[in-house]
Amino acid sequence: MENEKDTIAAISTPIGEGAIAIVRLSGDEAVSIANQVFHGADHLESVDTHTIHYGKIVEPINQQTIEEVMVTVMRAPKTFTKEDVVEINCHGGLASVNRLLELVLSRGARLAEPGEFTKRAFLNGRIDLSQAEAVMDLIRSKTDKAMDIAMNQLDGKLSKFVNQLRQELIETVAHVEVNIDYPEYDDVEEMSHDLLKERTKYVSNEVERLLQMSRQGKILREGIATAIIGRPNVGKSSLLNSLVQETKAIVTDIPGTTRDVIEEYVNIRGIPLRLVDTAGIRETEDIVEQMGVERSHQALKQSDLVLLVLNYGESLSEEDRKLFEAVEGLEYIVIVNKTDLEGKLDIEEVKRLAGEQKVITTTLIEDEGIKELEEAIADTFFEGEIESGDLTYISNVRHIQLLEDTLKALADARQAIDEDMPIDLVQIDVTRAWELLGEIVGDTLQDSLIDQLFSQFCLGK
Repeated sequence: MENEKDTIAAISTPIGEGAIAIVRLSGDEAVSIANQVFHGADHLESVDTHTIHYGKIVEPINQQTIEEVMVTVMRAPKTFTKEDVVEINCHGGLASVNRLLELVLSRGARLAEPGEFTKRAFLNGRIDLSQAEAVMDLIRSKTDKAMDIAMNQLDGKLSKFVNQLRQELIETVAHVEVNIDYPEYDDVEEMSHDLLKERTKYVSNEVERLLQMSRQGKILREGIATAIIGRPNVGKSSLLNSLVQETKAIVTDIPGTTRDVIEEYVNIRGIPLRLVDTAGIRETEDIVEQMGVERSHQALKQSDLVLLVLNYGESLSEEDRKLFEAVEGLEYIVIVNKTDLEGKLDIEEVKRLAGEQKVITTTLIEDEGIKELEEAIADTFFEGEIESGDLTYISNVRHIQLLEDTLKALADARQAIDEDMPIDLVQIDVTRAWELLGEIVGDTLQDSLIDQLFSQFCLGK
């Protein structure tokens, strides 16, 4: 079992070749352990905090030089973990960084658990739980908008807002407690059902406002799973390449070229799209192509958005009509491609089949219509505008569930008020709402759940 007093170490940069790599240590013995293997002009245990020092890493037993490094020393409490922290910058090769890590582990450090650096920052009061989760959101951000939202949460804007709501509830509970425990004091404000209902309604309205933006926030955090479907040779791969702005999929005039699902992330006006270019959906005797078509159907079921591509140079086929049936009930945009060809497609029939869904015309060989498609995607999910500076973008699934549970607890409290139940019984639901909001920032969360949350982090964070 991990000991929170241990000095921990891990590689904090991506594994692979690079200019530099960083081995990070945190704990009471971080500076001492680093000093055992560091040879330079400075003695690390006597240097000023937040300074960087040049030297070499030398194996203490046989005095073999392992690496040329820059070592940063940061003393508690002004560090990320509020512990002594040392970061050793070495050359970014697999062998060198692993050898360096093994050396500090042999001198008394313990390999950090996933997310343990951030967990220590939380346990030591450096950040709360919502800020800790924002660290991973920041690492995983795929667009500037998603990064801005993660930074807002890391700065504590969500925490401040949640704590204000909790304060409103705890003051309400305190009034109830006073009236119950000291009813003889006439100068204590009488906690009426009306006042209790007013305060719980205010908190409910604020929670509902957060939840209203949760869909958009979740999209900015995780992206829109977007399937590109259509019959073979209508331009699906060309659409993928146009959006990604580089050649990812093979484009030919031969139907059935795409045999597998091709995935790629693309940034559309600050919205991350996880594009899936599927095999053309049609009846085929080719066993390999059949497997691709089956995967296309699976991708369709898992999509938040479908881009249905049609060929302007061909009449609407029975297979096309089946595709419209397949996307019924889903969010989709129809793309009529190859409008540079002689028109054989009945656009009016396409619009009738699409109903209220958008229909965009494109000539992908010349990148025409891409701007209109991007506008249509932004309008579909964000009504065209994204205010990433607004803290009300709640994207974390755990937060969303806790807010929904909070709403239910507050609704139960108001129902109890309407039924003229005793105030002390109403207080139970109000206290429950306060506890649920506390789980967002980590004040009322069980240790086992905290361990589970941090286990999802990367090893060096």
